[in-house]
Amino acid sequence: MDLLTNQEFFGWPLLEWAKLIGLWILFTAVGLGVRRVFFGRFTALAARTSNRVDDVIAEVLGGTRTFFLAVVALWIAVEYRTEDAPAAVTLQRIVFVGLILQLGLWGNDIIRLAATWYAEAKNDDPAQVTAVKAIGLVGKLVLWSVLFLVALDNFGVDITALVAGLGIGGIAIALAVQNVLQDLLAYISIVVDQPFVYGDFLVLNELSGTVEHIGIKTTRLRSLSGEQIIFSNNDLLSSRVRNFKRMYERRVVFQVGVTYDTPHEKLKAIPGMLRAAVEASADVRFDRAHLKAFGDFSINFETVYYVLVADYAVYMDRQQEMNLAIHQRFTDEGIEFAFPTQTLHVESLPGAGLEPDSAH
Repeated sequence: MDLLTNQEFFGWPLLEWAKLIGLWILFTAVGLGVRRVFFGRFTALAARTSNRVDDVIAEVLGGTRTFFLAVVALWIAVEYRTEDAPAAVTLQRIVFVGLILQLGLWGNDIIRLAATWYAEAKNDDPAQVTAVKAIGLVGKLVLWSVLFLVALDNFGVDITALVAGLGIGGIAIALAVQNVLQDLLAYISIVVDQPFVYGDFLVLNELSGTVEHIGIKTTRLRSLSGEQIIFSNNDLLSSRVRNFKRMYERRVVFQVGVTYDTPHEKLKAIPGMLRAAVEASADVRFDRAHLKAFGDFSINFETVYYVLVADYAVYMDRQQEMNLAIHQRFTDEGIEFAFPTQTLHVESLPGAGLEPDSAH
């Protein structure tokens, strides 16, 4: 007993340390019991209501970690037993670090829930999902940065000088990693302006694919042939991007050539035949059909129509229907499709009709 009362550790008798640890264990057990009984019942109750406020509270309470209960118990024990003991300041700082970590985890849960509910309210719109993910990421970075500075300030670090130093160092770092920063700024531009979102089909020069990931530095497309195409965000925004997912209707122009010996009356009737072939198809809107030009070996007719859906397979189905209908109608009318031909005119050479002897 004398050993416990006379022997000191960090300026405090071992007996007092033993009492503190005992209280700590007791308060931690009480906290675990409260979490098990109260938090569990509250979560079950919140699940039966339509109010989302209690869902947030239940989610936050459910995210309370065991280490946080332990540091709260330690804080209560410290306040109850140490008072002016030399170790009180150190113990209080340990408690503060635990509180900071728990606040960060609670903040993460709240940001995640808010992002999920917002996306659900927008019916999982890809554009909104993209924006929410970016905003959530920025929110988490800001949250942890603030908590980190608060922790440093609590430990006596001059954060004013630190922030100023970080500003000067940030300029040097920015110059060193300017390519990365360009991609980061391009990512922010993609999120804010939303030229494309997840699931859009993009064409960039000779490359094309469906957007499957928009990251801080790169955007990844899945090509039609199956491979993944990776672009840096800055390069992607510097290119001319054709977004076919945003296309509401497709304008189609096609030409048909007939031979020059086609009778005049049938030439006059061909625009009407082309129009009838277009209007017989579903999901299309006829625009015009005209005799456009006299080509080298054909009389050319141009037809313009719109496919009212963006699906490329639908466009090809309708074009096939029209081509077959036009072929059938031209066959019935005896109209011939033109194909490249050449006519060679041979003129008699001077003296070609003379006898061999007289040619000398």
